[in-house]
Amino acid sequence: QVQLVESGGGLVQAGGSLRLSCTASGRTFSSARMGWLRQAPGKEREFVAANRRNGDITFYADSVKGRFTISRDNTKNTVFLQMNDLKPEDTAVYYCAASSALISISSPTFEYWGQGTQVTVSS
Repeated sequence: QVQLVESGGGLVQAGGSLRLSCTASGRTFSSARMGWLRQAPGKEREFVAANRRNGDITFYADSVKGRFTISRDNTKNTVFLQMNDLKPEDTAVYYCAASSALISISSPTFEYWGQGTQVTVSS
């Protein structure tokens, strides 16, 4: 099993920045692919970004390209999501997720999930 704990959510004004963190524990060899998904009230869950353990392959949703950056510190089993130029439509609960590298980088399928952290962007 893999446990994921997110942090870094909060309230920010439009145009501002936030950095989310997610630390994995447990069978971390199973978390070769880590990513972020979000879900706003009344909307379907959206796959935001993902990368592989060595960081050489990344995926971004069109809605966040150029504004969000996913990165990781493998020594700490931690993945980050740097969010810049935030917009009110970015308001959602953000979930960290992990899977083995066998799953395609662009697949929204993950095996392990965090509890989520709220991000609220005011206009």
